[in-house]
Amino acid sequence: TMANRRNLKKNVNYISDLVAGLCIVESMNAKEENREAISQLFLQIVNLRRDIISRISHTEPGSVKVFYKKLKSDFNTEVEAIFKKLEELGK
Repeated sequence: TMANRRNLKKNVNYISDLVAGLCIVESMNAKEENREAISQLFLQIVNLRRDIISRISHTEPGSVKVFYKKLKSDFNTEVEAIFKKLEELGK
């Protein structure tokens, strides 16, 4: 339903904002040689948000349940990868 999609978009935006903010904070504290990599992670979360929101807006016809399961899995996998890289760069 539309309300569910709206809530999903809100959650994606919220999580994306948190991750983007974390990238900014980390870049302030990062070693000079890690700043470019953190900038790339920031762009990655921005692009991920755009991709996921676009996919929510254009739900594929057919098995909606499978579509959203894959969408959530893709989003979670990407966010976890970004967190992992941020953690490595912060060491």
